[in-house]
Amino acid sequence: MNEKVKNILEWFYCIVIAIVLALLFRYFIGTPTIVKQVSMFPTLVQDQRLWLNRWGRTIKKLPERGDIITFEAPTKKAYSFSEIDESNPVAKYEEEPKNLWQKFSYYVLEIGKDSYIKRVIALPGEHVEIKDGKVYINEEELEENYLQSGVVTDVVGVGFEDFIVPENCVFAMGDNRGHSTDCRAFGCIPLEKIESKVWIRIWPLNLWGKID
Repeated sequence: MNEKVKNILEWFYCIVIAIVLALLFRYFIGTPTIVKQVSMFPTLVQDQRLWLNRWGRTIKKLPERGDIITFEAPTKKAYSFSEIDESNPVAKYEEEPKNLWQKFSYYVLEIGKDSYIKRVIALPGEHVEIKDGKVYINEEELEENYLQSGVVTDVVGVGFEDFIVPENCVFAMGDNRGHSTDCRAFGCIPLEKIESKVWIRIWPLNLWGKID
C-alpha cells in the first residue's frame, strides 16, 4: 500500500469515527434544537436555539413536574367521543419503524420524525382534572406562575380532562394553552417516548441561560 492510499484511508477512518462519536453523543448525551412553534410562548419563542439534555432518556429517568421536555409526537393526535378512554389515557404510537435501518434512520438520524416541546404537569399516579379554566392535581389547584396572566386551561372538543396518569407516563401541556396540541388531545406520554429535557437557551445571547 503506497503512502497516498494509506493517508486517504487514515482520513476516512477518522471521519467515520468522528461521525459515529457525534451520533452517539447526540443520541445519549445532548443536542441543539430550534423552537419552531408557538405552543410554549412566552417561555420559549420561535427561532430560539436550545440545548437538550438527553441523559434522562439514557438512564430511563422520568422528568419532574415543571420540566420542559421533548417527546416523539404521537401518530394519533385526536379522538372521537367513541374512541376516548380516560381509564387508559396513554398516547398512541401506531406506525413504529420495523427493520434495523428504518429504526436507525428514525430514532438516531431522526429522519421523518416529529417531536413536541411541552411542560410536564402531572406524574404517574396523580389524578388530573381540567375544569373551570384551571388544572387540579389530586383535587388541589396547580399553581402555574409560568403562564401569562389571563390564560385559561380547557379541553376543546374531545379530550382528556379527568383521569389518573398511568405508570411510567407523564401528562404535559404547552404554556400557550390556547395554541398547543398536547396531552389534553392525545393522552399521556410513555417514558420510552420522552427524548430529552430542555436545559439551556443558547440563542439569543442576551437570554442565554438555564430554562426553568
